[in-house]
Amino acid sequence: MLYLWIKALHLIFVVAFMAGMLVYPRYKLHQLSSSPGDELFETMKSASKKLKMIILNPSIILVWIFGVTMMVMNTALLQNGWFHVKLLAVLILTGLHGYFVMLGRKIDAGQDVSSKQLKMMNEVPFLLFIIAAVMVIVRPF
Repeated sequence: MLYLWIKALHLIFVVAFMAGMLVYPRYKLHQLSSSPGDELFETMKSASKKLKMIILNPSIILVWIFGVTMMVMNTALLQNGWFHVKLLAVLILTGLHGYFVMLGRKIDAGQDVSSKQLKMMNEVPFLLFIIAAVMVIVRPF
């Protein structure tokens, strides 16, 4: 029964993390459409900081805590190919989180960041989530 609670908490924080990963780059794109000191720039800067501190950072930490706890409780997971693919998608998502935060800091500082690159990167978290979800639910191999 404890394992199922851990699994439920893991999923709850995955949803929170994914929501943040889809919204955070959009906030930064809005911020890029204005200049430092403008009302929109400062509003998006503040909103993205709150999103990062209240949702993104805590949820990624809890996703990893509950995910590792499940791996420890059920070591058989490590023997499945689907799990390795899912874990790779999660590792890439974690790195992407760090990349978005780094870009956010540059944008906040008024440095030049390509909005085209950020628009394209905004789609990557959803694609990685699709891969992870298919691996966990369908378990194709």
